[in-house]
Amino acid sequence: MTLDPIERTSFALSAGAIAAASALATPHFAVSLATGAVLSAINFRALRASAVAAFFGELDSRMLWNGLFAIRFAFLAVAIGIATSANVDPTGLCVGLSLVVPGAFLEAWRTRPPIDPNAPALDQDDEAWDRWNPWLAREREPRAEEDE
Repeated sequence: MTLDPIERTSFALSAGAIAAASALATPHFAVSLATGAVLSAINFRALRASAVAAFFGELDSRMLWNGLFAIRFAFLAVAIGIATSANVDPTGLCVGLSLVVPGAFLEAWRTRPPIDPNAPALDQDDEAWDRWNPWLAREREPRAEEDE
């Protein structure tokens, strides 16, 4: 079984968080954090497998993608429900569930493409920057008062 770099980073962060929780907090909190980390790892692995299948055309339709998402989400909700009924610490569970996000950010930062100093770019004072919407990655729609 090969692990995605995000999974490896998430496991390392989870192991560090569990060790820190074991040393600094109660064992109950550490077990709750570990439970959340395991659920998060299983959920991320399933999400990644679905995304790879979708990108390489192995999923035939959007309905199948949505169905797999719903099934995965339902399993995660049931697992969280079982964990909370087993009296885990909700804070530790939440922290454990969220540890995949910093792992994804760290791996995205580590594997970013190099900056090309010779890439074409606008001058800092070019007025085209005022027409560009960075949130939508396209030019801004003209306003009604600009049209008149």
